[in-house]
Amino acid sequence: MSLRLHFYGAARTVTGSCFLLETDQARVLVDCGMFQGSKTEKELNYRHFPFRPSSLSALCLTHAHIDHSGLVPKLAKAGFEGPVYATAGTCDLASLMLPDSGYIQELEVTQLNRRNNRRGRPTVSPIYTAEDATACLEQFRPVPYGQWQPVAPGFRARYWNAGHLLGSASIEMEVQSGEAERPVRILFSGDLGADHKLLQPDPDGPRDLDYVVLESTYGDTDRAGITIERRRRMLRDEVKAAIRPSGVLLIPSFAVERAQELLVDLRELMEAGELPNIPVFIDSPLATKATSVFRKHAGELRNGRDLVEALESNWVRFTESVEESKAIDRIHSFHIVIAASGMCEAGRIRHHLKAWLWKEEATVLFVGFQAQGTLGRILQDGASQVRIQGEEIKVRARLRTLDLYSGHADGPELKAWLSERLPVRRGIFLSHGEEPALNALQASLEGLSPSGRPIIPDIDDIYDLSGERAELMDGHEHRLAPASAGRQDWHNDYAKLLLDIDAALDAAADRRTKAVLLRRLRRALEEGAESGG
Repeated sequence: MSLRLHFYGAARTVTGSCFLLETDQARVLVDCGMFQGSKTEKELNYRHFPFRPSSLSALCLTHAHIDHSGLVPKLAKAGFEGPVYATAGTCDLASLMLPDSGYIQELEVTQLNRRNNRRGRPTVSPIYTAEDATACLEQFRPVPYGQWQPVAPGFRARYWNAGHLLGSASIEMEVQSGEAERPVRILFSGDLGADHKLLQPDPDGPRDLDYVVLESTYGDTDRAGITIERRRRMLRDEVKAAIRPSGVLLIPSFAVERAQELLVDLRELMEAGELPNIPVFIDSPLATKATSVFRKHAGELRNGRDLVEALESNWVRFTESVEESKAIDRIHSFHIVIAASGMCEAGRIRHHLKAWLWKEEATVLFVGFQAQGTLGRILQDGASQVRIQGEEIKVRARLRTLDLYSGHADGPELKAWLSERLPVRRGIFLSHGEEPALNALQASLEGLSPSGRPIIPDIDDIYDLSGERAELMDGHEHRLAPASAGRQDWHNDYAKLLLDIDAALDAAADRRTKAVLLRRLRRALEEGAESGG
């Protein structure tokens, strides 16, 4: 039997989820996500796939978040013609999220090319367009939870509710190859929901496996004692502290489900009189469109009726057009804006940050994970200045974190979920995490499986799963050096250097001091060029 597992994303980083299972009979992809984070990682989105898309038999999606599904249109455009298996909820959300992703790319590339033309730089093309995304939806095939689905010769899959997002799933894969009496059983966790999720059930899954690929986003975090009620009280306190007569509370958030959870909690607090009635703007065309999907699936959600009532509240306002979005910043009384993206990497939240970050009466509240290299993480880490779309912005706003609306389980919850899957005979792989989380979870899980210490793969690693233990295969190239995954890169350093130079020049006492500083910088550049860097 020949069975190989390729890690083409979400390895030592939290985005770009993509795993390839390969036998002599078929090749099945699990997830095809977009990379976010540093520019070094995001550049992988523009490269050719490290496999031939036309050679794939099928694609199985864990859920609709863009870091798990965002390159499906590119995959189809590059020659993949097979089926995309996903739950009904994922199919419905993807029908909105993928065209929205294509539209955002078109919009941002148009803006970038306008700047490139002025600077004499070459123009660029979007990874895919909204039209490309709409076309790939013809390949989606809805599958129910809990039923085996043949997906390729020798492969069958079963979907388990992962409790992370509407339609999210852990995917159990049975692979039969050659003359082996028993198929190899592999479970891809996908993203697992936290215990205190408002709309989703606790994550589920099978027992008695050969391999598990386990997410580890919050592998180094313990949210002990967090309940929905306590989370609401903490949100109440943050909103009260943010209230200023002419201020704003900006909440960067995923447009789908996290924004809706926030709405339900805000409604409960206002209805109970714990907060005054405050206008809440959901500034996202995607969130507006997703309302119909949540209404359709409300019966499948915990507290689905509460969500519908929150969506219909008279203090909630959805904005679709660019003009409506820009008009929000002209409001002169306190209000709340929930806008995508959750890591401040794209979308309308960047417009609001440009308008408000430099004002002391503004508060920015981070409610989810901020990956290394993203604008959200840079702000969260205490930057005093940032660059947004080429403009330097002073940070005077209050920056706060209430990381309790993340859809991800914490370290103890991940361990408890994995313990319920035992025995896991041959190996545990840790994916979808940055270095501290991976290392902490690896130590926590040691001894849980007879296979020994969990494995932390690098991007583009290939493991042979044919034997009694997973074996790392040699002789192939890696697109990204392991040390650069899940970290800030030279683009982040460059942006910070520009800000530091501006700050140093502003602080210089006189023109002579400024001139001396600039001469030193030029000398350093010349010496660097002469020495080759």
